[in-house]
Amino acid sequence: MPTEPDQDRSVLRQQIIIAGYRTAPDDHTRILAALGHDDAAIREVALGAAERAGLLDDHTLAAAMTDPVPSVRRRAVELAARRRGVDLIPALNDPDPSVVEVAAWAAGEHEDIDDRVLERLIDLATDADDQLVRESAAAALGAIGDERGLPAILQACRDRPAVRRRAVLALAPFIADGERSDGGEPDPVDAAIERALGDRDWQVRQAAEDLCRAMGRAIR
Repeated sequence: MPTEPDQDRSVLRQQIIIAGYRTAPDDHTRILAALGHDDAAIREVALGAAERAGLLDDHTLAAAMTDPVPSVRRRAVELAARRRGVDLIPALNDPDPSVVEVAAWAAGEHEDIDDRVLERLIDLATDADDQLVRESAAAALGAIGDERGLPAILQACRDRPAVRRRAVLALAPFIADGERSDGGEPDPVDAAIERALGDRDWQVRQAAEDLCRAMGRAIR
């Protein structure tokens, strides 16, 4: 597309947003053209408009997840949360931590994930340099509820306060009644919750209390 003045680009962004709520062929043509615009902000709103208009297929979305601009990739990954057929591995390996954070959340929104995604989330929850990525990955593992992700969540329960808050809530799918039967050792999930109830950070304590209430457990 030819380069427009900033004011014209602002108008075009508004037109693309509105076009996403319309069904006229001209509106759809405008949206599809905007997906390849040289302005990242326009490409970003075009993705949302294409989704609303029913024009966004998995192939186009996957291509947008490789866009050179992180904001466009983030928007594509957000939309991929509702697309079970889109491979999230490229986004989970993105060089931009903000894209990886959203990709982890999107993975938690998927009902079924393959082992590659699960393994990547485990790695991110335990080893990612970015705190927000570790936090998002731990929360996603809780949403998925696969037992293989539990050790990573338990490790996240000892991370920085913001990560601990999310990790404690991520323990919900793994709470069991009673004690373990293998020699009477306490359940590691119960131990993590008990530790969180006495955490030095009040928000971690609050998260643990909320979890206990939601699961019908007494707060000690």
